[in-house]
Amino acid sequence: MKPLFGKVGIFGVGLLGGSVALGLKERFLAEEIHAYDQDPEALEKALFLGVADRVHPQLGPWVGELELGILAAPVGALVDLGRRLAPLAHPDSLWTDVGSVKARVVGDLEGILPHFLGSHPMAGSERAGVENAHAGLLHNAIWVLTPTPRTSPKAREGIKKLVEALGAYPLEIPPELHDRLVARISHLPYLLAVALNRLVAHSPHRDLLMFLAAGGFRDLTRVASGSPRMSRDMVVENKEALKEAIEELRGVLLELEGFLDQPEVLLRVAEEAKRTRDSLPIVRRSLLPEMHDLVVQVPDRPGQIARIATALGEAGVNIKDIEVLTIREEAGAIRLGFASREERERAREVLSRVGYRVS
Repeated sequence: MKPLFGKVGIFGVGLLGGSVALGLKERFLAEEIHAYDQDPEALEKALFLGVADRVHPQLGPWVGELELGILAAPVGALVDLGRRLAPLAHPDSLWTDVGSVKARVVGDLEGILPHFLGSHPMAGSERAGVENAHAGLLHNAIWVLTPTPRTSPKAREGIKKLVEALGAYPLEIPPELHDRLVARISHLPYLLAVALNRLVAHSPHRDLLMFLAAGGFRDLTRVASGSPRMSRDMVVENKEALKEAIEELRGVLLELEGFLDQPEVLLRVAEEAKRTRDSLPIVRRSLLPEMHDLVVQVPDRPGQIARIATALGEAGVNIKDIEVLTIREEAGAIRLGFASREERERAREVLSRVGYRVS
């Protein structure tokens, strides 16, 4: 069967661009994938990992051979990149971008690149780089499309087919509304994570706070572990919408401060927050299954991880994820992740039997 697209160009070979390329390859959607990046190391990795068939450190006539071009550079560089690509692009080619800010990008590029439709897959990871790319990142993800009255029918139909063929769900939203919504559910949470970590880092009790920080703090601040430069560009590009969101949050925090003296009101607000959080849709991706965690206390002696893995292996329990949580002078702890609740409880039983304390 003929692939959906002929030659496809990925412009910016990082986590997202690499994942799109791998999705195209895994589903046999492109005849040949070309990758462009200003970082020679990223191109070497893309070629070595099989993300691209051909790599290019420079733009050139090869761009005119593409049937589809996907701009996956940092959001602050998208407009300049699109302007440099425009005179090289074939007039019948399709173009999109995967940036997290849309209004400026769409406004500047829709009239320059042929058959351009802005888009934003709502998928990502705190682990950046093409070496962390995988096709499953996009599976079952919401992929926002941001058409305008100027968007050509060919772009609208072609990019929607691309999204669906990659296993994602297309959702059309105007560019300006997209930026206002994403400011509240993506960019503001990133700034909050930065703020909470800054609060700890600049405290006179920093070491004690770091020691006491538990899973809740780690989960809440996880997004601060992403690329600082890319995240900085993301929030700066959307600063107007983000300033509105910050102002709204400031009002909510002041309201909550007042509720500290009204326990019953605070309880109702907390119950509403729980209902909202519990009703969030769970997106299950093929490579990102739900983990069931177990924390094991271990003495700080050689061979402990091997001993734990051996005990579980002999009992037929498979460890899906492992993380060292603490290392102290006399003891430490590791977090083990299991694919099911049943495996976690079986692991608890096995490790307790061989002398470990688990929680």
